[in-house]
Amino acid sequence: MPEPVRLAGAVVDIAVPDRSRRMAGVSMAGFHGCADRPTELALVPYPAFTVFIDFGDVWFVDDVRGVGERGSAVIGLGPAGVRGCGRAVDLLQIRLSPVVAHAALGGSSESGGTVVALEDLWGRDAGRIQERLHAAESWDERFAIAAAALTRRQAAGRPVDPEVAFAWARILLSRGRIRIDRLAAEIGWSYKRLWSRFRAQIGLTPKRAAQLVRFDYAVHRLAGGDSAALVAAESGYTDQSHLHRDVMNFAGVTPNGVAVAPWLSVDDVAWVDPAYAAAV
Repeated sequence: MPEPVRLAGAVVDIAVPDRSRRMAGVSMAGFHGCADRPTELALVPYPAFTVFIDFGDVWFVDDVRGVGERGSAVIGLGPAGVRGCGRAVDLLQIRLSPVVAHAALGGSSESGGTVVALEDLWGRDAGRIQERLHAAESWDERFAIAAAALTRRQAAGRPVDPEVAFAWARILLSRGRIRIDRLAAEIGWSYKRLWSRFRAQIGLTPKRAAQLVRFDYAVHRLAGGDSAALVAAESGYTDQSHLHRDVMNFAGVTPNGVAVAPWLSVDDVAWVDPAYAAAV
């Protein structure tokens, strides 16, 4: 198990599944620790749906919509304004590619950029799975239970169109820098049809999804110590002001602020391959 890390005032142990047990488009990590006092942690948007199954006292607040959820919650793709609050950290975090999430969670377009209770998507099954996870005696057992549940839900769900899955993969491969009209031409669809089908199944328009992927690449470069000028030049932004606007739009802070965001500080530990959960 990796060494404990300090996260928003709490000393947290992080567990990750064995590489041989990982699923395509899915990444999981377990967090356990306690802060000296109740604290808050702003979430940085990521190009994946994030499922939190909480066994402590953490709850999630969507400041944009003015709503909060305790226990198991799903954070969709999208803008800033979501934060986690609590003192006792004991939760399983699962990142799902939107291609996987469409089948495994359902209702992708309805949950884009919002906080949704897992029960609203999985019904009573959510409670049963959470009970099994809570009773598990190890993180490995929790990872296995979660993987089995996701596999079952994904098999029973409706997959995205192959063209939509291809479009998402191309957006990832280009780090968000592909032109959407070119993408539509590669698929053989009209721009309007790609926009409509992609939005319905992924939860964002193709252009917004590309902006999110580009933003994710940029903020990880910033967190790694690269200058804003260099990141803007090498990430497809027209200039540093363009990067500043995009980071403010998605994260609600400046590039300097997101570079030291606690949310990004554990990525090298919790998410060994940061792009894994976003992959198809």
